[in-house]
Amino acid sequence: MATPDRYAVIGHPVAHSKSPAIHSAFAAQTGQNLSYERLLSPLDGFAATVRTFIEQGGKGLNVTLPFKVEAHALADSLTPRARCAGAVNTLKITDGHILGDNTDGAGLVTDIERNAGVMLSGKRILLLGAGGAARGAILPLLEARPAALTIANRTPEKAAVLAREFAPFSAAIEASAFGILHGRFDIVINATSASLGNELPPVPAAIFGAETLAYDMMYGKQPTVFMKFAQQQGAAIRDGLGMLVEQAAESFYLWRGIRPETAGIFAELRAAVE
Repeated sequence: MATPDRYAVIGHPVAHSKSPAIHSAFAAQTGQNLSYERLLSPLDGFAATVRTFIEQGGKGLNVTLPFKVEAHALADSLTPRARCAGAVNTLKITDGHILGDNTDGAGLVTDIERNAGVMLSGKRILLLGAGGAARGAILPLLEARPAALTIANRTPEKAAVLAREFAPFSAAIEASAFGILHGRFDIVINATSASLGNELPPVPAAIFGAETLAYDMMYGKQPTVFMKFAQQQGAAIRDGLGMLVEQAAESFYLWRGIRPETAGIFAELRAAVE
């Protein structure tokens, strides 16, 4: 058998990453001859680690924290969604050329629309946060043609900067502070890091209703504080495990030209997490 094409996830830390299990399962499912490993990079040695990986024949990398912005700078060319996101989570190497992509937002949209069964077109969407996670989601969300996309942040000026930046893509985007949000939203996406600290973004309870999907990009054994709060207001809830699987599938498609089936690996990861 031919030598497997080599892929990896690079980060610091990286031992926790579920990417090797996901991509190994995708490879087995699709009959692709590849290997996938974890690659720990020194904090001050990201570019050098990537170059060594390429010199050793590496074909592609998933990039996790804290290197997504450095990956954006390192890439020789960028996809439109990576350019807008200002961060890269996927590198594809072809004859030494490094293409940078960002599959996070696409994974989010796919998980909401296909797996949760909630179409974004014509909906009123609230995106909480104005950091890297939020930025990576904006263009794919706008491409789904919502009726309105509101970006809310603890520091509203940061939300306003993002709204202005993405205004050329859609007139349906606006910015807000957390405390002045009004009316119910069809979809509320928590892209803040609050759940990591078991904290709740200070949003009004009235933004949620029985027809709302409350989506937290974080995931774990138990629903996050944000999810519990939304559920108390009657909203449906979903965590970010599906987004993790779907962004990986998007990376796999970029590398191999084959889109893997995701339901099986999602079920396995869910069982493992719980």
